[in-house]
Amino acid sequence: MPYIGRLVLINSDPHSWAYFASRVNHRNTWMASGNPFFDEMRSKPEVIDPPQSEDMLDVGEHVNDPAAISLKPNLTVSSSVRELLECPVCLNAMYPPIHQCSNGHTLCSGCKPRVHNRCPTCRHELGNIRCLALEKVAASLELPCKYQSFGCLGIYPYYSKLKHESQCVYRPYNCPYAGSECTVIGDIPYLVAHLKDDHKVDMHNGSTFNHRYVKSNPQEVENATWMLTVFSCFGQYFCLHFEAFQLGMAPVYIAFLRFMGDDNEAKNYSYSLEVGGNGRKMTWQGVPRSVRDSHRKVRDSFDGLIIQRNMALFFSGGDRKELKLRVTGRIWKEQ
Repeated sequence: MPYIGRLVLINSDPHSWAYFASRVNHRNTWMASGNPFFDEMRSKPEVIDPPQSEDMLDVGEHVNDPAAISLKPNLTVSSSVRELLECPVCLNAMYPPIHQCSNGHTLCSGCKPRVHNRCPTCRHELGNIRCLALEKVAASLELPCKYQSFGCLGIYPYYSKLKHESQCVYRPYNCPYAGSECTVIGDIPYLVAHLKDDHKVDMHNGSTFNHRYVKSNPQEVENATWMLTVFSCFGQYFCLHFEAFQLGMAPVYIAFLRFMGDDNEAKNYSYSLEVGGNGRKMTWQGVPRSVRDSHRKVRDSFDGLIIQRNMALFFSGGDRKELKLRVTGRIWKEQ
C-alpha cells in the first residue's frame, strides 16, 4: 500500500525547500560512506521516548476519532521529507526540540547527550541551535498510523500520531505465554494459532473448567510457571495462568485469568476460581485482566487466587511431599 500523507510547506520560498533537500542528500551521502561513529552508536541501541516539550504543537486528541479516519486521495509524502525527520543516530522520527549544528545537520534531542554535544555528521559543536523550520514542516504533515496493515485507516497530524499509536485499538498484542520471553506479536486469531502450534498450549471450548496441578517437589519455586489452558467461550478467548512465585520469604501459588482483547471488553466478563481439599476450600471472584497487561504485572498485583504453600500442601493431603491441587472455575458474561 503506498505511503499516504500530506505536506503543506510553511515557507513557500523555493530556496528554503532546496536547502532542506540538499541537507538530506548530503546526509545520505555521508551515512552511506560508512561512518564509524554511526556504526558505534547503532551497536548500542537505546529506546528513547520523544521528549514532552511545551514547544510541541497541541494538535488535539485523535486517538481513535472517526473524523480522522477519512482517507485523502493523492496525498503522498516523498521519501526525502521522511528522511528529513529521521534522526541520523537512532533513525527514529524527531520531535521538538530538533537540534542542528552550524552546518545545518539535524539531530533529535534524545541523542544529543549521547554524542557529547558534537554533530555526528560533521563533528562540529552542536550548541543550542533549534531547527524551527523543520519543526514547522513536521507540524504540517499528516501521516497514516503505523498499524495500517492491522486495519487502522486513520490519518493523523505528525505530532499526535505517536500518541494515537500508543493507544490505537488496532495495535498488535504481545504473546501472552508466560513460560518464556516470547517476542511474537499479532492480532488475537494469529496469537491463538501461535499458542496452539508453537507453545503447544491446550485449547478447550466451554466456560467451566476443572484442572489438577501436580508437582513432585513443591519446595522448588523457580521454573514452576504454567499457562495451563486457553478457553474459547462467548466468542472470545481467555488464558488461565497458574504459577509458583516467591512472596517475601514464602513461596506461594497464584491462579488468574486473562482476557485476549482490550480492557474495555474484558470488563464485560467475570470469573470465579475454587481450590480445596480435606473438607476446606478457598474461592476467588474477579474480572479477567486484558492481555495488554503483562503476565508479570497481573501476578505482581496479586489479582487472582493466592494460595500459601502450606495451605496448598494441606489441600493436597497425604504426606505433604507432593503438590496435588485441583482448581475449578467458570467464566460468565455480565448482563
